Amino acid sequence: MIRIGLAGWGDHSDLYEQGLPARDKLKLYGRYFSLVEVDSSFYAVQSSANFERWAADTPDGFAFVVKAYQGMTGHQRGNSPFEDADHMFQAFRESVEPLRVVGKLKAVLFQYPPWFDCNRLNVEQLREAKRRMGDLPVALEFRHQSWFDGEMKAKTLAFMEKEGWIHSVCDEPQAGVGSVPTVLYPTDPDVTIVRMHGRNAANWNQGGGPNWREVRYLYRYNADELAEWKEHLAKLQERSKEICVIFNNNSGGDAAANAMQMLELLGLPTKPFAPRQLDLF
Repeated sequence: MIRIGLAGWGDHSDLYEQGLPARDKLKLYGRYFSLVEVDSSFYAVQSSANFERWAADTPDGFAFVVKAYQGMTGHQRGNSPFEDADHMFQAFRESVEPLRVVGKLKAVLFQYPPWFDCNRLNVEQLREAKRRMGDLPVALEFRHQSWFDGEMKAKTLAFMEKEGWIHSVCDEPQAGVGSVPTVLYPTDPDVTIVRMHGRNAANWNQGGGPNWREVRYLYRYNADELAEWKEHLAKLQERSKEICVIFNNNSGGDAAANAMQMLELLGLPTKPFAPRQLDLF
């Protein structure tokens, strides 16, 4: 099985008629795609009421990939709102419980920062994070090349398999040590995640700049690149039952269009985008 979805549901103007209230967007989103990535959970641990509402707003069989809170992956700067790491992880686990109960939590995505390199201390941090998440499904995405450099590639993948991490495979620019290659190797027999970040090498390392969101993921995949990924997905399916593809290339609003193209390439059902009112002024 292959699922296609987007990072977030609020910023994809192709999907919605102009003026649609934000509270109604997820309900409509679920008519187009069977998967979504929750990004707001990275910036703040969401209330369980939010997840309960989002579960109710989506159809049966829908799936969520929820990004781990920034304090859980070492991104957070400044004071934490939590007493300690145990309380932080507990709050996060409790927040996503409504998704788990109804079977809509596909994975919690731990995306580690570019400075999280391959060393013994960080390996122990991964083990501790996995332990604290209990039996929740967890996916792992690196942003430092050292994890897949030379002989470390096989060791990293073996570690992920042994520890029970779902591999989040990346398509992203090769722009120095702060990016990782596309490694087509599932580490979980049930689920593999693929995140399509675009290939904007010139702006990949702009994180932290004033307009980094506007440029880092500014990229539209062309037909040949998507066709290449059709073959990649077939290869991943040989070792993993379900492949969840997230298009995150939305700095220029390209994610929804590329996701729809991929659905068409795979012969999966599609729905026409919402009609747009022409803005003359």
